[in-house]
Amino acid sequence: MWQNLSLRMRLILPLGTMFVAALLLGALSLQLFAPAQLVDESEPASRSAKVVAEALNSALLTSANPRQTLDAFVQALGTSEAIRFRRTGIETTTPSPAEIHPSLGRVPHWFVDLLGLPEIGASFPVRIDGKQVGDILSSPDLSADIYEKWVGFLALVSSVIALMLVTGIIAYLTAGTVVDALRNLGEGLTRMRTGDYQHLIAATGPPEIRKSSELANELARTLNQLSQDNRSLLRKVVSLQDDERRDIARDLHDELGPLLFGIRANAVALQDGAAQHRKLGTSVEAMLKSVEALQLANRRILDRLRPLHIQELGLEKSVQTLLQYARSQAPGLKLNVRIDPALNDVDGLLSQTIYRVIQEGVTNVLRHANASAISVEATIEGNQVLVEISDDGVGFTPDQPFGRGLTGMHERVRALSGTFEFKRQNSRTYVRCRLPAGV
Repeated sequence: MWQNLSLRMRLILPLGTMFVAALLLGALSLQLFAPAQLVDESEPASRSAKVVAEALNSALLTSANPRQTLDAFVQALGTSEAIRFRRTGIETTTPSPAEIHPSLGRVPHWFVDLLGLPEIGASFPVRIDGKQVGDILSSPDLSADIYEKWVGFLALVSSVIALMLVTGIIAYLTAGTVVDALRNLGEGLTRMRTGDYQHLIAATGPPEIRKSSELANELARTLNQLSQDNRSLLRKVVSLQDDERRDIARDLHDELGPLLFGIRANAVALQDGAAQHRKLGTSVEAMLKSVEALQLANRRILDRLRPLHIQELGLEKSVQTLLQYARSQAPGLKLNVRIDPALNDVDGLLSQTIYRVIQEGVTNVLRHANASAISVEATIEGNQVLVEISDDGVGFTPDQPFGRGLTGMHERVRALSGTFEFKRQNSRTYVRCRLPAGV
């Protein structure tokens, strides 16, 4: 249970428990020591009653009319409640304990019961001619003392409640500051984990947390610089790959293309001249087919190395041409295509990356997915380009590593500071990437 409590509750609960314990300890101390203190405070009244009894007995011994002297004493004593005279045989009650006057009745009965008042009072015999005729009773009034203790108890309770409230508020606000600082630190670390190094962490809260936030910001700056260097390096790698492919494509086109064309032309001429020789005509026809197949293969290699028609046809038409080839390879395949015409305005590395992602995605579907339908989408959303290829094929296993095609797509997207996803959802496989539109 303690593990599930918030930081505020972990601070407030022990403080509240401590204050309640202090209150209970104060009440226990009052119950233990107050009765003895009340007994000590009533002792002077008992001694006074004893002195009065001794003086009265002495006066009665020397008096010529003891009864008259006793009556005069009782009349002079009046209605005093601290010291009273009780005649033998007339009043049969025992000495009364301490009393609380109605004027001090603001003290609740439960508090008096909590104090556990002892029987405070004393009686001293009064004799005439050796015979006891009454008692001098000591019944001190402790109302003021009890009220004083009640006021002290209220002060203790009020102080504990006030301290508990003030301490609770301070603990709540302090914990709030710490929690907010830790929340900022946690959110900043989460952003760093997702690759966002631009938004630094606000250095707030206690010095320890501020120091951690500043160190995390330094780490974010370092990671941001490393990420920029890494993206720059990837861009250079991708650019070098494209340059190399361009050079190879140019060599294939300039060197191998004319040779293939010459071979094909000579084969056609040879075929025309060998029409009367069946065997020779069959061989020439086979050679001609081989040359045509080689030309087609050369064209496909050129397309794979460098799609030269992007500059001529635009990205939209180039993708459409690519998908027409895919349809020819799988006649029963359903294609759902949505290419934003605004993508014709992008150029350079971005247009090549979009084309390559679609090319690799469609190629993977044709080779591995055994799908009946493919959806290809490339649109501009705000300041980003969304490219998505999905299919209803057999999918992939969760622990399946990226192949060369997916790895190449991922590297190209990272080089442009984009995001890449490859996932299985709702019986469909998705290749999705987002690229900054301004690169």
